[in-house]
Amino acid sequence: MRWTMGLAAACCLASGALAQAAAPEAPASAPVVARDLHEETQHISVTVKDLYGREETKQIPVTIFRPDGAGPFPLVIMNHGRATPDKRAHQGRQRFEPFSRYMVSKGFVVLLPTRVGYADTYGDFDPEASGSCNAMRLEPQAQATSDQVLATLAFAKTLPYVDASRWIAAGQSAGGLASVATTSRHPDGLVAAINFAGGAGGDPERSPGRPCSPQRVESLWGAQATQARAPMLWFYWENDEYWGPDNPKRWHQAWVDGGGKAEFHQLAAAGKTGHGGMNFDMDHWVPFAEAFLAQLGFTKTGLVPRPAATSFAKVDEVDKVPVNNTQREGSYHRFLDSKTPRAYAIGAGGATGWATGDWARGRALGNCQQRRGAPCKLYAVDDDVVWAP
Repeated sequence: MRWTMGLAAACCLASGALAQAAAPEAPASAPVVARDLHEETQHISVTVKDLYGREETKQIPVTIFRPDGAGPFPLVIMNHGRATPDKRAHQGRQRFEPFSRYMVSKGFVVLLPTRVGYADTYGDFDPEASGSCNAMRLEPQAQATSDQVLATLAFAKTLPYVDASRWIAAGQSAGGLASVATTSRHPDGLVAAINFAGGAGGDPERSPGRPCSPQRVESLWGAQATQARAPMLWFYWENDEYWGPDNPKRWHQAWVDGGGKAEFHQLAAAGKTGHGGMNFDMDHWVPFAEAFLAQLGFTKTGLVPRPAATSFAKVDEVDKVPVNNTQREGSYHRFLDSKTPRAYAIGAGGATGWATGDWARGRALGNCQQRRGAPCKLYAVDDDVVWAP
């Protein structure tokens, strides 16, 4: 295994023909390391086969986020989506920071493998290729992705702060396909799995809402369900331009009819396409996840509470914000100019962070804390100052 600390958070993810849609993380303008989540990257060796039986061994990066303390902590293995070939070479190391931050706040270690065929391992060997649109063969892809999940699990068992007897498989899009496949193999210690907009064969540009051979996914998941043991939580969105509103319902029915257990939620339309709703619709899916995970004994909340308003200042009294003038004139004015919901956070050593829109309080705290690794507090939420010195 090769050790690398703090690799850049590069993510250039897009959609297209036969794409299983990578999650829309924005490209980073500079390397990002979430110091407060003890972010690091290690490399592990994995061996996989492609559609044609060709086998290769590669080194893949695994991003790690974890709570403070020695642990051992329960584990989440989170799996990314799949961009089109012209974008895949630039689909860098996966982080899913908002999701990871949420799970770490609940007391989990999060491991995110960037699978073979992406980033540094992009090339002429693609174990996730599934053939032509009308004759997709999904079994080899499902096998290859879940093989890498299990290799990541084996690596996790070597980490002293991980309790691999309690772990969750999760994934978005093609990563959702991976989490379903992993559940069907019922590995030791798997207590649950989460599928965010999982599927295969989507083409939102040329065939929005009408993926290639959706019956292939239906057939695969119906067969895989017969071996599944752990309960699953499935999230889809009404305006998913990869799968449309109806295919996910049929896929879920096939899973249940095959003997699998899955709680299904199709959430209201979000964004231009709900396919990436895991990243930008947390305000709506997190409460369902809280309830699902609490039933499994993971009762520590990951919700960010809204503090009560205080009398410290009015939100537009810029001169009272306990930061320097540069920050008042910069980030705080941008916060004031933004729409609600919004939040502004302050930390030790001059750290600040703000966010607007979905999961604003959590993202504001994360933007503040990741810079120096020290805890931050909310200063303002929407139109209220909540600061208590």
